[in-house]
Amino acid sequence: MELGFISLGVSRAGFLEEDAPRLEQWLRAGHHGSMAYMENHFDKRLDPRKLVDGARSVVSVLYNYFPERPLHQPDKKSNSAIAGETVESTRTYKISKYAYGEDYHRVVKDRLRELGEWMRMQYGDFSGRVFVDSAPVMDKSWARRAGLGWIGKNSNLITPKVGSFFFIGEFILDLDFEPDGPITDHCGTCTRCIDACPTEAIVQPYVVDGSKCISHLTIELKDAIPDHFKGQMDGWMFGCDVCQDVCPWNRFSVPHQEARFNPSNALSQMTASDWEELTEETFKKVFQKSAVKRTKYAGLVRNIRFLQEPGEISPRMSD
Repeated sequence: MELGFISLGVSRAGFLEEDAPRLEQWLRAGHHGSMAYMENHFDKRLDPRKLVDGARSVVSVLYNYFPERPLHQPDKKSNSAIAGETVESTRTYKISKYAYGEDYHRVVKDRLRELGEWMRMQYGDFSGRVFVDSAPVMDKSWARRAGLGWIGKNSNLITPKVGSFFFIGEFILDLDFEPDGPITDHCGTCTRCIDACPTEAIVQPYVVDGSKCISHLTIELKDAIPDHFKGQMDGWMFGCDVCQDVCPWNRFSVPHQEARFNPSNALSQMTASDWEELTEETFKKVFQKSAVKRTKYAGLVRNIRFLQEPGEISPRMSD
């Protein structure tokens, strides 16, 4: 049965002993920023048996979202004329690649449910639940345990000869499967993600301070973006891909084959001027089924206005 997953791996459902102290330390340091929900359900995050009664296995899957081409192209605007010469500047408003198309929660959950139907034909009836970046599930930890990759210095799961532009989903169920083993870390001495982060959110290898992360600032944060981030946002109005764009392992990324992840014509045709004049009606049209709806119209307008501050175009622009 062809479902389009990059890979699938299995781990035995149980307590994540290695992750417990790391999660506790990360929370105590306040690296979760305004994501107060990360403090909730600590035990459930670390033990899927508290989420799914009788859970025996965690089936992890990867689903590619790498696009054929980036959406964001800068608009050229004539700012002024000096000694008779036209001086041009560019402004770009970027959306993270994962949000180009339909909300990934829907798409990957649909594929996982199809996987469940196939499994019932193979193994008979069973109990279980599917998760895609939902509920207190540490998806990267389970994918690492299942041998689907290692967690890199930018805290993303990285897979050999694939990269990291994929979604992670889980099927936690009461069937017993032979678990796969983890693979080794291949980040080596590379620090490109740390060096490239516009807001220096990767405070040390493998540790991201979410309160500084552009994805947090443009999506999770509901208050005003702190002024000290002006000039550091690299044009990102929703999410950020910098630490993945610079990762050497993403030279292996290939375009996805999921039609539902393709950007709509309305989104593809948006220019910098269109973003600066964005109306709520246009927002609803462009992001009808998109994950961008999470930030809401007011949030996206806040981000766009913040990006209009002087000095926004920096040497670290990723495109």
